[in-house]
Amino acid sequence: MGAQGAPAQNAPDGFGVAVVREDGQWRCTPMRRAALDNLSVAEKELCEMRSAGAVFGLLDVDDEFFVIIRPAPSGTRLLLSDATAALDYDIAAEVLEKLDADIEPDDLDDVDPFEEGDLGVLADIGLPEAVLSVILDETDLYADEQLGRIAREMGFAEQLSAVLERLNR
Repeated sequence: MGAQGAPAQNAPDGFGVAVVREDGQWRCTPMRRAALDNLSVAEKELCEMRSAGAVFGLLDVDDEFFVIIRPAPSGTRLLLSDATAALDYDIAAEVLEKLDADIEPDDLDDVDPFEEGDLGVLADIGLPEAVLSVILDETDLYADEQLGRIAREMGFAEQLSAVLERLNR
């Protein structure tokens, strides 16, 4: 795993998008690149968004896995699409640590990808656990495709596409 202070050129490829639902409307905005390899940077950026509605972040890291981050007063809710990514990516390891997942690095060697975290992270705003579970089970999809499915299910695919277009994704 890279060092926490790794230079920007070592930052993973991908994208971070902050999603806000306010007054029945969805709004998506790009997040800083630093959010892709530092969970606390991503959390801080989402917490700084002013909104009376739901706020969450979608991070696509190298199209290998994704993280859903949903800050809340009672503590941030997290979902990591592939716990085995913690072997190669700092942010995945950070998510497992924050989730207090009892997973040793040796447990991740030679196992199929598996999600870790809160499958109900978006259930109250339109994505039931069962639907998210089905999307996660589609292992032939890249992370960005899985996030696209989530956006379609929840009704913000158009807004997400517009942001990704601006990011040349």
